[in-house]
Amino acid sequence: MSTPADWYPDPNGRAEVRYWDGNAWTDHVSTGGQQSTDPVSGSVKGLDRLDKGLTIGNEGRPDKIHEQLTDQGFRGAGLTGKVEGGGGTILTEPVLVVNQKAKLIELNNQYGVFGQDGEQIAMVNQVGQSGMKKAMRLVSSLDQFMTHKLEITDNAGQVVMQLTRPRKVIKSTVIVENGQGGEIGRIVQQKAIGKINFGLEANGQTLGSIKAENWRAWNFRIEDASGTEVARISKTFEGFAKTMFTTADNYVVQIHQRMAEPLNSLIVASALSIDTALKQDSRGFG
Repeated sequence: MSTPADWYPDPNGRAEVRYWDGNAWTDHVSTGGQQSTDPVSGSVKGLDRLDKGLTIGNEGRPDKIHEQLTDQGFRGAGLTGKVEGGGGTILTEPVLVVNQKAKLIELNNQYGVFGQDGEQIAMVNQVGQSGMKKAMRLVSSLDQFMTHKLEITDNAGQVVMQLTRPRKVIKSTVIVENGQGGEIGRIVQQKAIGKINFGLEANGQTLGSIKAENWRAWNFRIEDASGTEVARISKTFEGFAKTMFTTADNYVVQIHQRMAEPLNSLIVASALSIDTALKQDSRGFG
């Protein structure tokens, strides 16, 4: 796959747009319709140029988050009012809005996590990708079989959780660790045919599950060990531009009741890693 030659947002941030010639960024820039030249920064190199520069979307805008929460059906989660409670973190807020950073060429997954009022409370970043893996991702879908790792950081930049999906053949497993690298539990795909289901496991026990409600896995219900729904993931409409030109995903996580640890952390981890667990699966978010 190649990115067509055209004007795209300037990865250096010094102009509105910079010209991509199909292989590399050029010195030609434009701001307000006025073209000029500006040398490409030496810090923007190789494939990272694409990842940093070709981004679109309005992730985190309070009005967009309000729409995601209140609109009905595929456009939003259908909430009728603010859900009370919460302590301002991913492990305490009753509602999380997860918006993937939209990129025309996606080499590193990035998600912003927001509260009901539109304040950002965490960031999810894909880390540890080699240049070879980025190249594979650019030209093929073979990276779906490789190891992927996500770091969840708070607003102070502290790592609060690490999620690793080892290389897979058919079914996915996500290893959930705390910020210090201690294992909390695992999210284990139960089957590869039909609706996607995952078990939430820790210390050799199944504490709950996450179940797709339809074959394409747009929405999920999260249950405890007794089968009671304790949380829900609803995919929301990301807008025509993102739908047509990117694979970015937006969704709302409604946590009906906070469970004891480690299930509480596994519920949050499953919500924040669902795209990675289903990576490149045509039935899932990708």
